[in-house]
Amino acid sequence: MQLIIDIGNSYAKIAVFDGAEIIEMKVAEDIGGSQVEDILSSHPKIKSAILSDVRGQSQDISKLLAQRVFFIELTQLTPVPFTNLYKTPETMGKDRIAGATAAVKMFPGQNVLVIDAGTCITYDLINNKGEYLGGAISPGIKMRYKALHDFTGKLPLVNATGENIPELIGNSTNNSIYSGVQRAVLLEVGAMINEYQSAFQGLKIILSGGDYFYFDKNLKSNIFAAPNIVLTGLKEILDFNEDSKV
Repeated sequence: MQLIIDIGNSYAKIAVFDGAEIIEMKVAEDIGGSQVEDILSSHPKIKSAILSDVRGQSQDISKLLAQRVFFIELTQLTPVPFTNLYKTPETMGKDRIAGATAAVKMFPGQNVLVIDAGTCITYDLINNKGEYLGGAISPGIKMRYKALHDFTGKLPLVNATGENIPELIGNSTNNSIYSGVQRAVLLEVGAMINEYQSAFQGLKIILSGGDYFYFDKNLKSNIFAAPNIVLTGLKEILDFNEDSKV
């Protein structure tokens, strides 16, 4: 068994894998050493673990895992099963590294675009040679709503409308914000997909992140939904490094 921990900008996930299957997963705003200790006690067959922490506040977890199992903490220097052609690899987000790894595993030898719709919307392109080329980063849905509220004097802070596409013409301030954010972001992502498809033949598209359901329901492109792609990618990185130490 393997323990996979992903501490992201908004939420933290902890998952126990038995082979390729997730047998337990928890999502919280934060995860500490006590929760990890509980998981290790509940699953004594856990032999290895990986931690991805974008907040840099998990020293207690790292110390605990290093004492108990084969453990790696993901950094930009961690060996991965793809060729990284990013010009600034030291700045590449850990979620993007994990997503690219999962893409190589899911569609080996193919052009793949990973779209992660979370706090930010990221686009990551891996070509059919297993080379990570880069991509794009834009504000996520909730960030756009918050920006409209924070950087204006009177616009209210509204919540996302879920899966429903807002009306084109907003007949109130709230409805105008819904149209300007969610309808516009849907058009944006769709146009980005079209551009990538024009540039890369036979492109496979993977959609993930906390807001994946909105795009999955409303985009016309043939998309593979993988809401736990970061966890899956982290597991593949752990597998890769475990195999390398043998």
